[in-house]
Amino acid sequence: MGRVEGKVAIVTGGGSGIGRASCELLAREGAAVVVADKDAASAERVAREIVDAGGRAIAQPVDVKLEESIEAMVRAAVAAFGGLHVLYNNAADTSLRAMEQDGALLDVSAETWDHVLAVDLRSVFLGCKYAIPRMLEAGGGSIVNASSNQSLAGDLSQTAYAAAKAAINTLSLSVATQYGRQGIRCNVVSPGPIRTPAFDRACPPEVALELTRHSLVPRLGRPEDLANAVLFLASDESSYVTGQIIRVDGGQLAHLPHYAMLTQGGLTTTRKG
Repeated sequence: MGRVEGKVAIVTGGGSGIGRASCELLAREGAAVVVADKDAASAERVAREIVDAGGRAIAQPVDVKLEESIEAMVRAAVAAFGGLHVLYNNAADTSLRAMEQDGALLDVSAETWDHVLAVDLRSVFLGCKYAIPRMLEAGGGSIVNASSNQSLAGDLSQTAYAAAKAAINTLSLSVATQYGRQGIRCNVVSPGPIRTPAFDRACPPEVALELTRHSLVPRLGRPEDLANAVLFLASDESSYVTGQIIRVDGGQLAHLPHYAMLTQGGLTTTRKG
């Protein structure tokens, strides 16, 4: 029996990268999955591959900026599979254009700020707003919201993205607090650098190498690393886990800033001899 057997899950941004890996893993572990993505063709492809492999899935086009689109996504899940138990709010605008426009604070336009917060933050609020009533009908559920380590430390760019992700952390604590006694858990996964197509488009090789040097696990993350964390939080194995921000980052925020320099030179913080 699968770890999420009998559950119905929605994954936004499910057509590629971390979302795709999460859809595939949830389906393999027994969930009926709604692959929700703005790119309808990608969503259809992932759903078809899940069905061809013996799983249950449907594709649902969604524009997470639009309230009516998110409401329709939740309705589609209930109509297709009879209920809703898991929501993974994974969608974000990680296009190269969005990243280029989201620079240092003085370089960010109000238009870019509003767009990023609409896609990355407002969508999470709306996803929770429309999913929670259906989860209550089902007797409870698990919400997993995608944040980022950029919500936990400052950076030289992606100012709006970092602000949106930080707000997701607090929003998730509110959801966990307000609905925990009614059987709904809400947690956050906070990834470090994950090797997705979007990451490869945006990150120069020399920066990727430097990020690897700062990881306690000597590699960058893979989409499957996040999917495994999402599966745990979606399953009843985590029934006593709620209101948590779980970093999936290879230990990148677990050490002092001079870690990479010291390890490269074989040094320690104290003089020997």
